[in-house]
Amino acid sequence: MKSKNIFIKSTLILILGGIITKILGFVIRIIYTRIVGAEVLGLYSLVMPTYSLLITIATLALPTTISKLIAEDNKNHLRVISTSTILIMAINFLVVIVMLFSARFIANNLLHESRCYLLIIAMTLTFPIISISSIIKGYFYGKQNMIPNVVSNIIEQLVRGVLIYLFVPKIMARSEILAASSLFIFSFIEEVVSIFVNLCFIPKKIKITKQALIPNKYTLKNILDISIPTVSSRIIGNIGYFFEPIILKNLLLFSGYSNEYILVEYGAYNAYTMAILTVPSFFITAISSALIPEVSKHYLDRNNESMLKRLKEALIFALFIGITYSVLLMFFGKFILTSLYNTTLGLNYIKVLAPIFPLFYIEAILMSFLQAINKANITMRITILGVIVKLIVLAGTSIIHIGMYSLIASEIANIFLVVFLNIYYVYKYSKKITNY
Repeated sequence: MKSKNIFIKSTLILILGGIITKILGFVIRIIYTRIVGAEVLGLYSLVMPTYSLLITIATLALPTTISKLIAEDNKNHLRVISTSTILIMAINFLVVIVMLFSARFIANNLLHESRCYLLIIAMTLTFPIISISSIIKGYFYGKQNMIPNVVSNIIEQLVRGVLIYLFVPKIMARSEILAASSLFIFSFIEEVVSIFVNLCFIPKKIKITKQALIPNKYTLKNILDISIPTVSSRIIGNIGYFFEPIILKNLLLFSGYSNEYILVEYGAYNAYTMAILTVPSFFITAISSALIPEVSKHYLDRNNESMLKRLKEALIFALFIGITYSVLLMFFGKFILTSLYNTTLGLNYIKVLAPIFPLFYIEAILMSFLQAINKANITMRITILGVIVKLIVLAGTSIIHIGMYSLIASEIANIFLVVFLNIYYVYKYSKKITNY
């Protein structure tokens, strides 16, 4: 009963915080998009796949890893944190050095947009501070104390909103490139604020000893055993996302589409279509974040009944949210889009994808469950297959002159394949656990 109360309490706190953060994020996004326009959004969208790939490498999936390790062994949490910090700083150093030398090549030769160079440099400098912040967040997730992360996320959004409102109009008047880059600069400031906020919630009675802070090989092995399969899965997904605009832009240019069309439509797809479709994602993130430490503890204790019960509760809740929201979009998508962004760009894409997205919402739940029962290697294989299929479909449909719908087709193929493979493996291992 106590475990159930902790799970429900953690989930509700994250959902409440997610609602507030999402509302603030929406307001901020509306302000930003109306200030900068579609072309700047297109530039920002072009570098986001690169950002997603590199931030995944830089953070090494540590929130999930630390959350699981601390939930399973509360006594050695300081050693987990110290070892994680040293590891992540070494990785960040390498990532930053590589990117400083390759940013111009990526902008000019892969993205075919020299204006993206400054954006890539700006985003690279945010990686170390975001990585440190992710370690602290993982600590609180493992403790099943969700309040610090909720408070810090809300304050982050408030800081972002103030910075955008005060500075972006002035920056936009001088340079569109600087306006696009400013979001990454603001991210650095937000993460510094987030770290200070989270540190205020660290218990004062923690006994810090030199021995507890010394990293060791055993702790490093545990971190890598969990993080490498998890981060490999995410890296593979982000590699697909990284190549997405490269394949799309080059093949659409080859097919006769203009650079302006691609920038505007791809910007609309990311800034409007996906922003609207993924509104419920904060519910799913909240459930997934609360599910991992909960299932990890039950799996370690071999409490199979409670573990599978949590999974069923999470799936039912995610499906209810997903189906309800998709129906809402199918009937009121135009009203929502025009009310929020004062545009109908991306509406046709919403109409096609909305019926499919309830499946997308349960994907994170299924993958979190597999990670919690030490099957992250399975999620990695599923992700690899999903990425390969998505890029093949994207490449094949980009040359048959259907414009941005080639991206829609590849997204649908990826969702169906990845979700149904996750369902298969969750069912398979659930049966094994039940029969154990």
